[in-house]
Amino acid sequence: MMDMISNVVSAVNSFLWDYALLFLLCGTGIYYTFRLRFVQVRKFIPGIKRLFGNFNMKGEKAGKDGMSSFQALTTAIAAQVGTGTIYAEAVLAQKYKTVDADGQVTGGPIYYIRAAFKDGKFAKFMAGFFSIAIILALGFMGNMVQSNSIGVSFENAFGVDKFIVGIFVASVAAFIFIGGVKRIASVTEKLVPFMALLYIIGCSIILVMRVDMVGEAFRQIFVMAFNPQAALGGVIGVTIQKAMRYGVARGLFSNEAGMGSTPHAHALAKVSDPEDQGILAMIGVFIDTFIILTLTAMVILTTGSLSSGLTGSELAQLAFNSAFGQFGNIFIAICMLFFAFSTIVGWYFFGEVNVKAMFGKKAVTVYSIIVVLFVLIGSALKVQMVWDLSDMFNGLMVIPNLLALLALSGTVAKMTNKKKDS
Repeated sequence: MMDMISNVVSAVNSFLWDYALLFLLCGTGIYYTFRLRFVQVRKFIPGIKRLFGNFNMKGEKAGKDGMSSFQALTTAIAAQVGTGTIYAEAVLAQKYKTVDADGQVTGGPIYYIRAAFKDGKFAKFMAGFFSIAIILALGFMGNMVQSNSIGVSFENAFGVDKFIVGIFVASVAAFIFIGGVKRIASVTEKLVPFMALLYIIGCSIILVMRVDMVGEAFRQIFVMAFNPQAALGGVIGVTIQKAMRYGVARGLFSNEAGMGSTPHAHALAKVSDPEDQGILAMIGVFIDTFIILTLTAMVILTTGSLSSGLTGSELAQLAFNSAFGQFGNIFIAICMLFFAFSTIVGWYFFGEVNVKAMFGKKAVTVYSIIVVLFVLIGSALKVQMVWDLSDMFNGLMVIPNLLALLALSGTVAKMTNKKKDS
């Protein structure tokens, strides 16, 4: 039975990531880039100004009417850490946000998907399909992946049993979940800037120590980009299509542009114009992809760790160990705690929005308990099936989200072009 399920999941993932999403994600991103006249370039400087203008680690408290623009961004980055695509998602999340029965501002793809299609039954089906997929992909299985990364890192660094780490992580997570959006916003606005700064400093120190290898590292990046066989080995016959498949999949998992997850946070931002949050959302992708991930790649390449065959947190720990000695394990374990835990908080919140929309407020308590249990179990148990299922539902939730983005592209363009560039 398990073999049959595994084969089905593998077949679905192969179709999604080798074909469907490869064209749908790239195609939608290119389409929006031209339709919005390269908004990611035109609005980059205003986005940076807005980010630092809103920077405040002790901002106003989030409440039923939403959260500050900076809190919304840090909640989104917490889950992240296709620029034009994320802009559209944030703009639409703002336009179609609503107020629930408790007077709480809420929003996300489930609301703009319902508005995207004229056929009511089809719209309801697509919105429901998206909600179920994101609850499973992020709230449950995705959070198992994150807690496992924390458990592995702490075991390698301190020799602490992964289950003990899981008890701690699950307990703190439960405390934050109980506090609702107010506590989530408060945690992310403090945790995200701190964890990003800590990691950037660590990477920068290594690059200064290995400055003689920086030029070679950039050369390798370009070689790998245009000759994937040189990166992964001619023996396995990596093709450009395969390289794009893994690039799209990992890029989506990292910055979540087009995935439909971070709009749940951007919908809650208290801004005067939806475009303002769209501009800020693009900066979140820039921070994640062009700063955090580029620094990580440079550290791995300048320390010669890529050839080790390791992946994930273990590869990062090897790279930092080569520069910092045993402290490298400790440094990455601490960073992993901040990065992965903030992701758990963000992904829980995204799932909660959809649980409320689909099943009502009473279902949130059950959802919270299940997430805490998955975090606990995931910390000590890595089951490949969970990883594969997470990939599958990540891919499935993208489809209704991107179809809605395409259907509402005229709305996004109209809202964008009504204001002059600034």
